[in-house]
Amino acid sequence: MKPYHYLKIVILVLLFVSCSSDSNDNNSSNNLNNFSTDLCNNVSGPTAAYYANAHGIPLPLTQIPTIANPGQQFIHSQYPALGFTVPQGYNASESQAGLGVNVLRNDNQVLWRYVPGLSSLSQVNILDIVAAEVNGLFAFYGHTGNFNVDCEQNFTQPQGSFIISTSTRIIRFGNITALVAINSYFETSLGSTFASVSVASGPTAEFDNLVMDVFLPIHWQLLIIDDNVRDSDLDGTPDNQDNFPFDPQRQ
Repeated sequence: MKPYHYLKIVILVLLFVSCSSDSNDNNSSNNLNNFSTDLCNNVSGPTAAYYANAHGIPLPLTQIPTIANPGQQFIHSQYPALGFTVPQGYNASESQAGLGVNVLRNDNQVLWRYVPGLSSLSQVNILDIVAAEVNGLFAFYGHTGNFNVDCEQNFTQPQGSFIISTSTRIIRFGNITALVAINSYFETSLGSTFASVSVASGPTAEFDNLVMDVFLPIHWQLLIIDDNVRDSDLDGTPDNQDNFPFDPQRQ
């Protein structure tokens, strides 16, 4: 099996274990307001839950997070498995480097970024990848001042021929909060590094709501889930709870 196939399997497993699948509905009854995590005492509520979720910790969700106001459908031209629906008021654009996608709100204040296939023919320090993503955020928002690191975890462990590293953090700068999560895999026999990048950022005052209404619903669409979670008419209500699953005007 080629190393990139190993990478896709590892990423898929990380995505699959990172969420709970208790039942299927929209987001109205999901309540993470009291969520806390031992990983970081500086955040609580949905922000803390999203940070824990980035470490593969299942969330106490009672319903599948879904997009309440579906907009365009995105499918990566070179990687069709990377496909999902974005909310209205957002646009998704693909990047060829790393077979990734950037989802932007129309006012350019919210970014959701996922790049599952970065690779290098050398060993790359995961902190260098983190620095590149953080600096990219600063450039995107035009920030040149100080920033605060509210949460940070770094972990490295050998596993077979791979050295697996993870690095996650929540940072605040200006009026923006951002979560950056990196997974890297150094294949010792090839001397190559493979990495996946997840970034979510937006106004601090909105971040909890963005987690519930945008970031988690997009994340869930990347999971392998059964037909009960399909939303055929893209009206925000899963088919198994929609009396008219093919009519977006009725539920």
